[in-house]
Amino acid sequence: MKGLLGVRVSGPLARYAPGFVAELVEAGYRPNAAAVQLRLLAHLSRWLEREGIDPGDVREREIARFREEDLARVRSLRIAGGLVPLLAYLRGLGVVPVADEPALSNVELLLARYREYLVCERGLTAGTARGYIDCVRPFVSSRAREDGELDLAGLTPRDVLGFVLADCERRPRRSAKLMVTALRSLLRFLHVEGMIDRPLAQVVPSVAFWRLQGLPRGLDSDHVRALLESCDTDTTNGRRDLAILLLLVRLGMRRGEVARLRLEDIDWRAGELVVLGKGPRVERLPLPTGVSYCTSV
Repeated sequence: MKGLLGVRVSGPLARYAPGFVAELVEAGYRPNAAAVQLRLLAHLSRWLEREGIDPGDVREREIARFREEDLARVRSLRIAGGLVPLLAYLRGLGVVPVADEPALSNVELLLARYREYLVCERGLTAGTARGYIDCVRPFVSSRAREDGELDLAGLTPRDVLGFVLADCERRPRRSAKLMVTALRSLLRFLHVEGMIDRPLAQVVPSVAFWRLQGLPRGLDSDHVRALLESCDTDTTNGRRDLAILLLLVRLGMRRGEVARLRLEDIDWRAGELVVLGKGPRVERLPLPTGVSYCTSV
């Protein structure tokens, strides 16, 4: 692979170079700093190829050998902790094992394969892939039998729908939308890999989400009447509160329009209010009888 930040990458890690660069950019690395990290990946990849070491067999001993045998000869790459971002990325994908990591369960092994598919085949960043993995982990775990094996061959549309309905009940709508998107992606992956014999992605229902669905409903007439009657018209403050509420309820004025009203905006003879609306708009509205009473007492 050649041309990515001007760095040539070959060997077993070449396929992970584009995703690594995307991860660095997302983390805020500048092009020069990202190029240094990519050179580290290129050196490690060529060293693994030369030594005949599979990335899955890389442990702390191999990392120490690489530092001593390869990086020690390249002054520009001898930076403190220089391999930390690269190893974190590769370990996050499951390409390089975490030091002293216990044997992975079948659930985590499948999720590691799915993560690699998302990053390498679908071009997702590692951060986005992690979000997908977190969403579908409960679904994959639900298919694990007592002996640890995964029952995927017997997966049915009813199983998928049952999981979605149960899982969405405990999630906010935005989280539920991400979950169903990730689940469709996982089911497509399982079908492409031959782990399920029929496409089930289209079985996953959509989550209804309208932009303004969270707006509160207006008060009913009983609540409005109780609100108006709560004002003590024997006091100045109570009469003021009642006048404000009447303008809001009867004229549908905005709170900002009410707050901007001045005495000179009231035409007592015509029984009208001059209301400054949005922008330069000026409206003349009828002065409700109750408001005139409250302001005259």
